Amino acid sequence: MSETQVLKPLKTWSHLAARRRKPSEYEIVSANLHYNNRDANAPYELDPNMFMNTWYKKNTFGTALKHADWNAFRDPEEVVYRTYNMMQDGQETYVFGLFNQFNEREHDIALDPCWAGTLARFYTPSRYLFHTVQMASAYIGQVSPASTITNCHYFQMADSFRWLSHTAYRTKELSTAFTDKGFAINERTYWETDPVWQGFRALMEKTLTVWDWGEAIVVLNLVAKPAIDEAVLRKLGESARHNGDTLLGLVTDAQLIDSARHRRWVAAFVKMALETPGNLELIQGWIAQWEPLADKAIDAYCATLPDLAGGAEAAKSATREFRRALGL
Repeated sequence: MSETQVLKPLKTWSHLAARRRKPSEYEIVSANLHYNNRDANAPYELDPNMFMNTWYKKNTFGTALKHADWNAFRDPEEVVYRTYNMMQDGQETYVFGLFNQFNEREHDIALDPCWAGTLARFYTPSRYLFHTVQMASAYIGQVSPASTITNCHYFQMADSFRWLSHTAYRTKELSTAFTDKGFAINERTYWETDPVWQGFRALMEKTLTVWDWGEAIVVLNLVAKPAIDEAVLRKLGESARHNGDTLLGLVTDAQLIDSARHRRWVAAFVKMALETPGNLELIQGWIAQWEPLADKAIDAYCATLPDLAGGAEAAKSATREFRRALGL
C-alpha cells in the first residue's frame, strides 16, 4: 500500500528555498545579499532622516526605473569572485605575455615617430577615461537595489582598473623608447585641454554626477560605455594596426572581450527592465537626452585618428545597433 509522501522543506538558504533544489555557487554568493532594502524608510537601520538614508530613499528607491523584484536579476554567465579571478588571470597572462613578447622584439623602437606622437595624444591619456568608468561602475554598484546587479558593476569596475593598468604599463615602456614625446608627463594636460578628449571628458564627468540609480545605470551602460568601446577601443585598435602597431591592436581586442561580457549582462538587465510598463519609454528618453553628448565625444576623438576614414560614423552606428538589438 502506497503512502502519500510529504515533502519536507530543503535545508537551504531561505530566500532560495522556493526553487526546491540545492542552490548553485552563483546563487549562494550573489543573490539577495543586500541588507539595506529591508526597510524602505530606513535602509541603514538608523534615523530615517540621516543623510545616507535620505540619499538611498531618493536615488535608489525613488528612481523612476521600477521592477517588482530587482533581486530576480541574474548575470547570464553567473560570474562570481572565484571564477572572475580564474578567468581574468588567464587574460592578464595573455596581455602581459604580449607585452613581453613584443618587448623582446623591440617593437616600440620600430614604430614610426609620428605614430608615437599619436599614441601620446590618443592612447596613454585614456587611463583617465578608464578611471572614470571605474568610478561610475563603483557608484552604481554601491547604490544598486540588488546584489546581483552590484556584482556585475564591481567586476566591470575591476576590468576598468585592469585596462588602466595596461595603459600605465605601456606608458612607461613608450616613455623609454621615445623620450621626446611627453609620455608619462603630458597625459593630464591632454586629458584636460586637448580637443581629442574634451568630448569624452564632458560625457564622463557629467555621467559621474548622475545620482539617480536608474538613470545612472542607463547612461553608463547604454550610452557612455558603448561610445568608449567603439571609439577608444575598437577604432583606436584599427588605426593602430594600419600604422604597424600590432601590439596595441591586440591589447584593445583583449579589452573588447571584457566589454562583450559586460554587454551580455546589460542585455539581460534591459530585458528584465522592459517587463515593467513605462520603462521602455523612460529608458529611451534618457538615451535621447545623453546620446548627443556621446556622439560629440566620438566625433572629437575619431576626427583626427590616422588612417580611419569614416571611423566616427561607424562607431556611432555601432552604438545605435547595440541599443537597437536590445529593443531600444
